[in-house]
Amino acid sequence: MHPIERLRFVARSQGAPADLLVQESALALSAFRDDPAGMVAACRRIIDRHLTCTPLWWLCARVLCASDPMQEARAAVSEIESDPTAKLLAAALPTDASVVIVGWPEQTVGALRRRGDLEVLLVDVDGEADEAVRQLERIDVDATAVSARNVGAAVAAADLVVLDCFGVGPDSLLAPAGSLAAASVAQHVGVEVWAMAGVGRLMPASMFNALLNRWSGSVDPLTATAEVLRHELVSRCAGVGGVSSVADSLGATDCPVAPELFRLAG
Repeated sequence: MHPIERLRFVARSQGAPADLLVQESALALSAFRDDPAGMVAACRRIIDRHLTCTPLWWLCARVLCASDPMQEARAAVSEIESDPTAKLLAAALPTDASVVIVGWPEQTVGALRRRGDLEVLLVDVDGEADEAVRQLERIDVDATAVSARNVGAAVAAADLVVLDCFGVGPDSLLAPAGSLAAASVAQHVGVEVWAMAGVGRLMPASMFNALLNRWSGSVDPLTATAEVLRHELVSRCAGVGGVSSVADSLGATDCPVAPELFRLAG
């Protein structure tokens, strides 16, 4: 596929896994290796179409700040392909635990498929929970769909809530809609909340604030598919270094600041 066609593919690929978007974007950006202005415009276009996909912000920031953009792009792809976070989370989950997840979180499912002793309570936020349950059961994971209106009861009956994160900043994180309700109930009833933040999802303040400002200005809060949670609602964070405090996990933040991404594509 020609790099320009890859760029169009990335722009159209709503809902595609983050690792695939990073791979395809890195290949698409190769068309602009000798065109710095075109590289900036292409990165802005990618971000505009996938505002909440922080691994793409991370990729584009690394490429724009690097002395050798293509070498940096290849390194980023390698890192996201070898992301150990799901494996580390799987090893850290308590034995025979009942775990609440919200929607169909790609990172967390990668961990759950490695464990056959867990009970998964899947909060239905998009009407696709029954199919998600069937997929989990096909890999011998005990799963139950829970209506969004019953999220409180599910959390109260669980041992742990695991939330996938679109991105994590110094003070808050962006997670799928429904996460705020689950985390708030968990804090009230004394259930731990673990945030899942794999490669490319930890962001410095200026980059994360740019993401939040652009995202919040483009959505209706009552219909948005994501929402912001303060760190106070999260007990621990799963990342490339394992499961630790949010503060410790943020020490692995490796996304450079690229002011070029703060502006919309022209």
